[in-house]
Amino acid sequence: MDWTEIDREDFRNQLAEVGRLRMPFGKFGPKDYPPSGVPLIDLPVEYLSWFKQNGFPKGRLGEMLAFVWEIKAVGMDQLFDPLRQANGGRTKLTPPRITRWEFGEK
Repeated sequence: MDWTEIDREDFRNQLAEVGRLRMPFGKFGPKDYPPSGVPLIDLPVEYLSWFKQNGFPKGRLGEMLAFVWEIKAVGMDQLFDPLRQANGGRTKLTPPRITRWEFGEK
């Protein structure tokens, strides 16, 4: 699909749809990020680039992943900020570091 020839209303609808979708499988799916996986808009561009090189999935999910990749590849990731804000912020993709400080004698 040629994203340069999309009208405003269609673009707005696509943004709204992609803001609701989550990754249903793989490393960013529900298995590793319960309960429903990482939102497509928070997937790393490197992950999306892998799909670009190896082929996006078939169907609507593939179209939406390609849409997100196109936006992120040109450096327009901030376009998703209002969607992230409405959904509680960006999904953290790195596990929290557990640090334990022990001082003194036991």
